[in-house]
Amino acid sequence: MFNIGMGEFLVLGLLAVLVFGPDQLPKAAKQVGSVLRQLRRMADSAKSDIREGLGPEFKDFDVEDLNPKRFVQKHFWEAEDEDDAPRRSGSQLNGRRPPFDDEAT
Repeated sequence: MFNIGMGEFLVLGLLAVLVFGPDQLPKAAKQVGSVLRQLRRMADSAKSDIREGLGPEFKDFDVEDLNPKRFVQKHFWEAEDEDDAPRRSGSQLNGRRPPFDDEAT
């Protein structure tokens, strides 16, 4: 979870007990949980509003596709049809970076 190890998680828990105290910790955890649920609902609502606003031609639109890394992977590294072209992966580059042309940028 968030690249946190068990030791780090225990230290965060101990700090929470010291800051909030054992009697206020459950109330603080409840408030944090309710805020996270509210943020998740707001994000889901925004995603659905975007999908509705784009119309039926974008029904399979995924907000994650706006991430530049995902965009490049989807359009340049994955084959459209598995039978026509082999699927490329990072392992086919043998740990090397893809070619880069300084004059092209």
